[in-house]
Amino acid sequence: MTNAQYNAFCKSLPATTHVVQWGGSHVWKVGGKVFAIGGFDRGEHPQITFKVSPLAYEMLKDKKGLRPAPYLASRGMKWIQHYARPGLSDRDLKSYLTESHRLVAMGLSKKKRKELGLSEG
Repeated sequence: MTNAQYNAFCKSLPATTHVVQWGGSHVWKVGGKVFAIGGFDRGEHPQITFKVSPLAYEMLKDKKGLRPAPYLASRGMKWIQHYARPGLSDRDLKSYLTESHRLVAMGLSKKKRKELGLSEG
């Protein structure tokens, strides 16, 4: 997945905002909360970080090309970083980014979700 593809996909999700921060990372948020971090200037393969469920974390953390996200996972958070081949296919990566968006959105207050036009489930 290229930087342009990553940004276009994250932009297509509801109620998202984008900022470039933390040394040039493309950070996507929903309701002011981060759901995806993309780094594209550290070698040939992008580093894309996303939130996952506890079950998905256990399934993905030891898969080749994936790892517990530096900094976030060390603080007990369930975040995975896609950083090398084989990693995830673009289709699977999009699915996990969508789920990360949903997980983060569900952590927002009901009032905030309503303001953003996000569904309850």
